[in-house]
This record gives sequence, C-alpha cells and structure tokens, in this order.
Amino acid sequence: MTLCEFHGVLQVVLGWEGVHLYQFIIHTARYGSWETGARSTAMTLGELKLRKGIRFLYEYDLNIPWEHEVRLEERQPVKPDGYYPACTGGDGVCPTEECGGPEAWMWRQDNAFGYETMDDLEITTAFLQDITENKSFAMLNDPDRGEELRAARERLKERASWLGERFERRKANKRLRQGEHLYLMHQQM
Repeated sequence: MTLCEFHGVLQVVLGWEGVHLYQFIIHTARYGSWETGARSTAMTLGELKLRKGIRFLYEYDLNIPWEHEVRLEERQPVKPDGYYPACTGGDGVCPTEECGGPEAWMWRQDNAFGYETMDDLEITTAFLQDITENKSFAMLNDPDRGEELRAARERLKERASWLGERFERRKANKRLRQGEHLYLMHQQM
C-alpha cells in the first residue's frame, strides 16, 4: 500500500472526505500533498522499512492541523481469503471534518450540553406538555410558538453534530471494501 492509499484509508476510518492538504512525517522526512513541497506519497509502506513500534505523524488540514500519531503495532501475515485493507478495531467518536480543528472540536465537546442546550430542551418540553395537557395540536398553528420550537430544534440538532460521529468498524470496513479509500486518496495529492 502506498502512503497515498494509506491517507485514503485514514480518511475512510475518520469519516472524512479528503478535501484538505495532508502530510506524513516519517523519519524526519515529509511525504504529502504536492502543494506542501513534501515528497511524493507514491512510496509504499514496505519501501519505508517501518519496524514494529515505530511512530510517525499524519497531519491533515494544514491550516488548522489535525495531528495523528500512527504507530505500527504488529505485522500480521496476509490471509488468502481476507480483504485488505481492513479495520480490525477502534472506538470513540470522530470529529466532523469541518468542525474548525482540534481547539474548536474540544470547545464543542465541552459546550454541547451547556446552558443553551437546557434552555432549548425546556422550550421543547414545555411545548410537548402543552400538547399533552390540552390534548390538541392546535398550538402548532401559532406561528410564534411554532417558530420558537423550530429554532430550538435546529439549535439542538446543531449541538448534537458537535458530538461527532461514533466510530463503527463495520461501517468503515464496508466503505473500504467498496474502494472508497481509492477515491479519497486522490482528493489531495
């Protein structure tokens, strides 16, 4: 697998679209998007002679860089009936690609359930209580109440997106089997 293809694999696993510049820093050499002046990513991982335990850096969106430390944990023999590349594990939440970088991502994580969220939940709850108590949906016809509810729902949906996408190994492997990484690897070279 080339570094370019590995970039595509990382994009699939993170749920990103490969629209930003990227680079790998391996043994003090930079490989990445040609716009960065880095070396070509046409080099295979095998040519790099990476040893077990080695760590290297994958940077993405170089304006507001995401820095990922990649570590070679183990080499496994290729299984003749296996499909490669394949994701064998993972956990957690992946930030959305256009969330504004690591600092904005952390801010969103910290503030997703802030006071404004409670206010919007109160608006929604009050609306539902009125419907239940009056046994009527007539208040949906009140433009002010309806707009208040719509605005609260939109703000809640926006804050929910701040939490990112839950990593799903099966979903990542399905995208890899469909060859999506081969498309994403060419987004930025």
